[in-house]
Amino acid sequence: MVYKIEIIREGIVSVKIAVASDHAGFPLKEFVVKLLKNLGEDPVDLGPSTPERVDYPDFAVRVAERVSRYEVDRGILICGSGLGMSIVANRFPGVRATLVDDLYLAKMSREHNDSNVLVLGGRLIGEGLAEEIVRVWLTTKFAGGRHAERLRKITTIEREVRKIDWEQEKHE
Repeated sequence: MVYKIEIIREGIVSVKIAVASDHAGFPLKEFVVKLLKNLGEDPVDLGPSTPERVDYPDFAVRVAERVSRYEVDRGILICGSGLGMSIVANRFPGVRATLVDDLYLAKMSREHNDSNVLVLGGRLIGEGLAEEIVRVWLTTKFAGGRHAERLRKITTIEREVRKIDWEQEKHE
């Protein structure tokens, strides 16, 4: 298991971050990777490496699997709207992918939901807003308390759903 929080630099908690996009999110992904490096992070760029057309599920899986398995602390996914990446990422146990398009949501996604995957719409937000969202998302701490109890409930639901799926497969 990877444990979060190594160094605090300029108010940003240093974590291992995986980043991926589809072709529509490629330009913003390239910007975000550079931004993370400028902030002193060492992001894991999981592709794509060119702006050629690709399918978003293939790249969402790369990040969500690593977050789910605790191979990285957090992930950032970018597609045209952010919707497709969100849908795929949230299929993975323990992943709390949040589609964010403003600073309030960036803050609440971390403070109340302990979001571990940030999803951005590459065709909807520009570099300036993306930079501020990433900074807020990285610096906001989870509030815990009543929010932790809610996350425990989500985990319980997740386990029950997986148990039901497994039982159904067993009988097919």
